[in-house]
Amino acid sequence: MPAGIRLGADTDLWVLSEGRVLLGGSPTRLVRLRPRAAAMVRGWLEGKPVGPDRTERSVARRLLRAGMLHPRPEPVHPGVLVTVVVPVRDRPELLEGLLRSLGPTPCVVVDDASVRRGEVEKVAREAGAGYVRLDARGGPAAARNAGLATVRSPLVAFVDSDCTVPPDWLEGLVGHFVDPAVALVAPRVVTRSGPSWLARYEAVRSPLDLGGREGSVGPGRRVAYVPSAAIVLRRAAAPAPCFDQRMTVGEDVDLVWRLVSAGWEVRYEPSVEVEHHPELRPVPWAARRAAYGSSAGPLARRHGDAVAPVRLSPVAAAAWGLAAGRRPLAALGVVGASGLLLGGRLRGVVDRSFEVAARLSAVGLARSAVPAVAGVTRVWGPLLVVSLLSRRLGRFRLVALGALGLSATRDWRSRPHTLDPLRYVATRATDDLAYGAGVWWGCWRARTLRPLVPAVVGRRTTPPPSRRAGTD
Repeated sequence: MPAGIRLGADTDLWVLSEGRVLLGGSPTRLVRLRPRAAAMVRGWLEGKPVGPDRTERSVARRLLRAGMLHPRPEPVHPGVLVTVVVPVRDRPELLEGLLRSLGPTPCVVVDDASVRRGEVEKVAREAGAGYVRLDARGGPAAARNAGLATVRSPLVAFVDSDCTVPPDWLEGLVGHFVDPAVALVAPRVVTRSGPSWLARYEAVRSPLDLGGREGSVGPGRRVAYVPSAAIVLRRAAAPAPCFDQRMTVGEDVDLVWRLVSAGWEVRYEPSVEVEHHPELRPVPWAARRAAYGSSAGPLARRHGDAVAPVRLSPVAAAAWGLAAGRRPLAALGVVGASGLLLGGRLRGVVDRSFEVAARLSAVGLARSAVPAVAGVTRVWGPLLVVSLLSRRLGRFRLVALGALGLSATRDWRSRPHTLDPLRYVATRATDDLAYGAGVWWGCWRARTLRPLVPAVVGRRTTPPPSRRAGTD
């Protein structure tokens, strides 16, 4: 980590044993600190910046990568550091709104063979933006790559034409690039509520809105990917090709995962909000959801089980499998045995080891329940609906119907009640079924079943900690 950066604790971080043990991160892990490292962490949590000492910077990097701490960079005026690339196909009215919100920031508009070419070019020229025309439609990935080829600034921001940005939005993102390990930073993409029921649903359930919790991005983490509706990329980190032009959707997820696999840091910064203006007619809306789902197959071909509908530990998988098989006592036994084993391993590491282990086991099992139900029903929804049509399946039909409604009902209860429950649950079910249909279509085209199969993940292995870093 470069010296001078301030750090803050993750929301879920537990500081145990008088600061000598940290528990948290994404995925969850336990880190033991030597006295010197514990003093460093205590100072950072009190607001002190990372010092110039190499050991201190090494400890900061390890805890940042673990997701236990997050950077608090100072805002940086973008100046000539950033050029904005806007891929567009038609929609000159939305493009005009975006360019107006960008203000004087250098910008290149890439026209992906628009039918309304003259209007798009006029809007771009009048806003003072550069204009690049593609004669044949290549999709968003090709348009972004064409725009990137014209950029000479060290950073490039990609913003979709159906977005608008707030004033000084880049200042809160560019500061992250003080860290030379950061390749890409993304803001939160929000949708404002509107008068229609679909607009109100989209405001709380947009697939582009990843929530208000910051984090490091990557497969298996709390924030697994970020959408390219608005991102800032370090040009020197851009792989070749930057966006895979063979993918019409999911090319942003692919880029993020390739950067992470290459050792770069990708960060999600929700304190900066970019507004998205989606298509809100029911049929195009559902078709877009299906298109998002269809990216799962090609992504699985490139990234394996990173696209699994749910990721469970062996203990959680065994417990929920036994519970689904109507063996609740055996499921409780698995959880209890796991807690006892964990408590034994934590003995001498943390105070009240068995209490901590019990809490970890209970919290972990509870947290795995909602993603498991939501993830599986989302991708298996079309098959569950088909099962409702068969009388031979008997009781299974009730189970399928309950599974389809359970996650939607819980989702409505946990979110602002902008819609009545009936319309919300119906819209959420339509959302899930459209996405699930897209997943099955993408799996068939890519000849893979990986996006349909839950992944059981064991203990993650990380490189041995340096003795100089002061962590175990």
